Amino acid sequence: MTSWTGRVDGTSPEHLRWHQAVAPYEPGVDPGACVFVGFASDEGVRRNKGRPGAADGPDALRRALSPMALPAPLRAFDAGTIAVTDQRLEDGQRRLGDTVTALLDAGAFPIVLGGGHEVAFGTYLGLAGAECAGGAVIGILNLDAHFDLRPDLVPSSGTPFRQILESGADVRYAVLGISQPANTTILFDTADRFGVRYLLDDDCTAERAETFVADFLADIDLLYLTIDLDVLPAAVAPGVSAPAAFGVALPVVQAVCDQVAASGKLVVADVAELNPALDIDNRTARTAARLLHRLVTRRVSQK
Repeated sequence: MTSWTGRVDGTSPEHLRWHQAVAPYEPGVDPGACVFVGFASDEGVRRNKGRPGAADGPDALRRALSPMALPAPLRAFDAGTIAVTDQRLEDGQRRLGDTVTALLDAGAFPIVLGGGHEVAFGTYLGLAGAECAGGAVIGILNLDAHFDLRPDLVPSSGTPFRQILESGADVRYAVLGISQPANTTILFDTADRFGVRYLLDDDCTAERAETFVADFLADIDLLYLTIDLDVLPAAVAPGVSAPAAFGVALPVVQAVCDQVAASGKLVVADVAELNPALDIDNRTARTAARLLHRLVTRRVSQK
């Protein structure tokens, strides 16, 4: 809990900040509350030939979120961090999946703090194994410049959604923010083969993004939201393995978070690819924390 620290102006409701609201997680406390889980992994990025450093992302996200002021009192919890060691990515993903499943079955709203985007396969395993997923159509909405559908035989940060779609489960996959220059033709062909819905970054106006997300939400029962921070312009999110030359404007991404938080279908979320070593003045971490703050507080207000 050392990352949850910050200024204290008082302890009454009008003074509260995140670090005053977050407590260590214990099973059985506050069903329905937000529970943070860290996933400290660089292994998928390394396998995908990216720039390592995302393993330090979970604590950087906690530090950035800690001092933010809450609009209303809430209770949140931290279940610690799952670390990928000795290049054992698949083991780490399974452990993350087990943790997410247990949290969902306890009635919690898990938010996983990555880590490279290999976190997505672990988060999905957790949702797929949860009681709430039985008989439900699962939708994965990925805010990302990349499809992450690479055909590599070895799992990495570039393969999680192909792994999911090849599992045979009833899963719908949509990506908002795809950068054409960052995805080869074979990746677009793969997306078409799997029936993936996508909206190019060139087309991500507020209106088109809202319609895209609304249409997707209408076809699913449960939503898993995954935010790869390289969906944002490099000026907003420089601290990622692959900064975006164009990207999707922050107000559009925030509006999508508002939309899914209000949908009643959001059951789990994660944030990926924060690399503190590449960040500038904690810009990326603060932006990611702002999005998490918005997502949780808006979702709580809908309950």
